[in-house]
Amino acid sequence: MFQDVMDFLMKFGPWGLFIHSFLDAVIFPVPAFFLQVSLSILHPSSALWLATAGFIGCLLGTPVGYLIGKLLGKSVLYKILKKEWIDAATDRFQKSGEAAILVGSFTPIPFKVFTILSGCLNFPLWRLMAYAALGRATKFYVVGILFYYYGRKAENMVENVSLYIFVIAVPLLLLVMFLVRRRKRKREAARLEAARLEAEQQSAMKVLPETQTPSA
Repeated sequence: MFQDVMDFLMKFGPWGLFIHSFLDAVIFPVPAFFLQVSLSILHPSSALWLATAGFIGCLLGTPVGYLIGKLLGKSVLYKILKKEWIDAATDRFQKSGEAAILVGSFTPIPFKVFTILSGCLNFPLWRLMAYAALGRATKFYVVGILFYYYGRKAENMVENVSLYIFVIAVPLLLLVMFLVRRRKRKREAARLEAARLEAEQQSAMKVLPETQTPSA
């Protein structure tokens, strides 16, 4: 059944990948990666355009998946996906939502798990969109660039592309996230310290007139 849907979408080229990527973020259980590779093998010169179509489709589908999770809850996932995928994604998400979204962009776990979970757990939509854009852009365009420069020879290269991205890109992205968070914490600590000193200064100014002796 799913293969029939993919064969049908394949006839429409970039538009088919756009629709597949949209559905991948919402409900369709087969990742758009497979259609992207199939179309890129047929049209290597259009690989970057295909990557763009897939990326945009995913971004537009992300808030729809988020809304489904917010309205229907996590139970909808168990009806369309494997339980182990959902449990693994939930565990990652509860430990670190941002990291889970980034990691989920490169793993075999369908991306809709993370969009729907974000809605279920009231994760901020703008953060979901930001991290989804970063993670999905990396995967779509790595595949697109490989096919654009290496043509059909890239078919063997992309078999383990998720692993390569996960090993190389994810640690770098997580490091950036750590540095940004640490910088925010330092700014917040400095702000709180400044507020504390200002409060102490104002308190001292109020006490000072009371301790002064009236002149004769």
